[in-house]
Amino acid sequence: SLAVLQALKDGLKRADADPSVKAVMICGENGKFSAGADIRGFSSPKRHGVALGPIVSLIESSQKPVVAAIEGVALGGGLEVALGCHYRIAHMKAWMGLPEVTIGLLPGAEGTQRLPRLIGVPAALDMITTGKHIPATEALKLGLIDEIVEENTIEAAIRLANKV
Repeated sequence: SLAVLQALKDGLKRADADPSVKAVMICGENGKFSAGADIRGFSSPKRHGVALGPIVSLIESSQKPVVAAIEGVALGGGLEVALGCHYRIAHMKAWMGLPEVTIGLLPGAEGTQRLPRLIGVPAALDMITTGKHIPATEALKLGLIDEIVEENTIEAAIRLANKV
């Protein structure tokens, strides 16, 4: 939603400007990272200057480590947010994918560029063109995530952020 995009943008800018902040952790709420963009917003004539692609680039360009704590699902724009992070930790029951192709859309926040850089062209093309969701265990094997945990994902992401 527009509110989530604005909160991500504002939070990242505040964290980057605050010398006491050493790392950033991005997580979802209620056991879900993000199921992606609200497609109803695609037809809105005015997006108030907030778009997902530039926010993912803002995450990626942060001078401080940014860790994604993925629980539940990271789909579509949610996965693209995670791809912009420097590190990704996922709960063993998490699923990831770019399902927008199944409704005739291509990933629009640079997921088509970041995913192949991370997991290679063949695996990325498979995910991008089929909309296939993959479990965390497969994501780890592909190199999409850095670590898989059975415990509290947020606490694990904070530990990793403190370590790096």
